[in-house]
This record gives sequence, structure tokens and C-alpha cells, in this order.
Amino acid sequence: MNISQIISYWGYPDEEYNVVTEDGYILGLYRIPYGKTNNPNNPVQRLVVYLQHGLLTSASNWISNLPNNSLGFILADAGYDVWMGNSRGNTWSRKHLHLKTNSKEFWAFSFDEMAKYDLPASIDFIVKQTGQKEIFYVGHSQGTTIGFIAFSTIPKIAERIKIFFALAPVFSIKYLKSSFIRKLDKWESLFQIVSRRKEFLPKTPLSQFIGSKLCRHWIFQKICLNILSTIVGSDPNNLNMSRWDVYFSHNPAGTSVQNVLHWRQLLYSTHLKAFDWGSPDLNLVHFNQTTSPSYSVKDMDVAIATWNGEKDLLADPEDVEILRSNIKYSIYHKTISYYNHIDFLFGLDVYDQVYREIVDIIQNNL
Repeated sequence: MNISQIISYWGYPDEEYNVVTEDGYILGLYRIPYGKTNNPNNPVQRLVVYLQHGLLTSASNWISNLPNNSLGFILADAGYDVWMGNSRGNTWSRKHLHLKTNSKEFWAFSFDEMAKYDLPASIDFIVKQTGQKEIFYVGHSQGTTIGFIAFSTIPKIAERIKIFFALAPVFSIKYLKSSFIRKLDKWESLFQIVSRRKEFLPKTPLSQFIGSKLCRHWIFQKICLNILSTIVGSDPNNLNMSRWDVYFSHNPAGTSVQNVLHWRQLLYSTHLKAFDWGSPDLNLVHFNQTTSPSYSVKDMDVAIATWNGEKDLLADPEDVEILRSNIKYSIYHKTISYYNHIDFLFGLDVYDQVYREIVDIIQNNL
């Protein structure tokens, strides 16, 4: 099922839009305007909550569990107007006004462009569609990264954000402890091969078969879980294995090789920097300086609530502490001792640990 079909399957109203960015990318934007228990004819305008997925995933992550454990449905049932974005290059955002998807130019982007073009285009579209001047923003993983960049560099967009909810926030990855990723980084020959490609881990019939069929089989399940644990962190008892096929029928959802190489550039830095184009001359063209500039979260005038996990191998607690020490307006923080990177999406107890608190904070800040 696609995103619209999942929403409709559970009995919720669904709206689907195409948003065009300033540089011509066409993004899939999904809306759940109200919940199953809400009166759609209620004249009171519902507040907007915007959900932004992380690296290699899509908006489907917010509706992949049962309705009582999926943030998209929970917020809709709580009376909010829920919008879910998709970053360029994933399954639902693979079109452009002029560029062909198989062209090198189409894939010449990283999270820099997602923050500079995708997020502003989506938020501006929502504001025009709803007439609301402020929205609540929820990001997971890279969804927090592009939020940090956009809200610290584009004042007009920052003014639209009432509260920024950051789940497994990623601003720097110097202390990233994923052994799988650290080992991959040492294989220079692998990255030379990868860098000759344009697209990274798109949704394909093979990836769907491995994730939703092969890994669900009892013979391979432990192997798949062990591999996943070396990437995101271990918390097998908090993962709903009965939903495994749903999670992996949509993930990975793809991104550009340039985006992956951008993250690789940051592996040993406590700073979040723009993509280094590889030469002073190219950097001069893109940034008007010979080196890639750093982003500063200190420039972000947005209230933020953060959640992180001690077992998270991607958003490492040390990196999160560096981030938090630079945040100006922190209104809430919670560290969950046993959470890994994906527990914030798929954890069996994510409603009690995270989602209920998000709803409470929104309701207390109306």
C-alpha cells in the first residue's frame, strides 16, 4: 500500500499534494486533516503539526504502526491538522519540473538543499492552504537536522515554528558509535564505487523482498536483527516484529549518494557543515568562500523539546549533549535509557515514552 492507502485503510481522511520547490523538485505532501473521532464540520480551525522523516525513510514512518501507536494518527485523533513531508529523492519525491530522474543533475543534492528548498516550500504551502501562521514541527533524525539548518538560517521559516519537537536529534556525528557505519567508512574502495552512482538504497523489489519477506523468516530474522542493531542500536524487545513487513515494505526509501557522502564528511567533526564540493573553486561558486560554511544552532530562535536514547548508535548521547549546550530555548528534554534510533518511530512503548508527552506539550502551549 502507498501512504494514502494506509491512511484510508485505517479509516482516516487523506489528502495528497504535490509541492514544487524553488529549484524545481516535486515533493509528495500528505495530510490527515482530522481524526476519526473529530467533527470535520467543526468551524474551529485545527492547529497544524508537521512531521518530517529521517534519512532513507519517508512519511510512511509516521503511520506504520497501529493507529494508537502511530504519531500521525495520534495527533489527528487529538484534534490536530497533520501534515507529513517527504524529502527530495525518496520514494514519493522523485520528480522534477525539468530534470529526468536518471540524470546526474537530479541527484546533485544533500540535506543542505532539503533545508534550503524542501522545508520552506512545504511549510509555505501548508501556511497558504490552511491560513495558519504558526505550526508545530516534529522531526526524527535527519528530519531534525534539516530543521536545525532551516530554522537557524531562514528567519521567515523560523517565525512559522511554534515549537520544534526533535526525536533522536542529529546535529553532529563525531561520537557516532555504529560499528557498521564506522567499518564502512574505512572501505575507501567501496565509497569510490558508490560515488560513481547517483542514487543510494532506493525502494526496489529486491530490497522489499529482503526486508519484508526474507528477514521475517525465522531462519534469517536473528541475522537481520543483528545487522539492524549494529546500525541503530539494540533494543529487540521493544520492536513489534509482527509489523516488520510493514516497516520494510517502505524502507529504505532512497536518497542521493551526495547526501550520504555529505554525512560521511561530518563523521569526525563536532560541527554541522554544508557539503564540501571537493575544491576551493567549486566551494567558491556555491558559498562565495573556499571552504564549506558551518551551521550554528545558536542562531535558532525557536523553542525546542528533545528526546534521545542512550542505546542510540546514530544520535549518540555525547553528540546530543553538544547540541543541547548550544540551544537557546530548550523547553523540555528527556533521555530514555534503553531507546535506540528507531524506537522513536516503532517502539512498542513509544506512545507512553514520547508521543503522549508531545500531545501534552502542544496542549499546554496553545
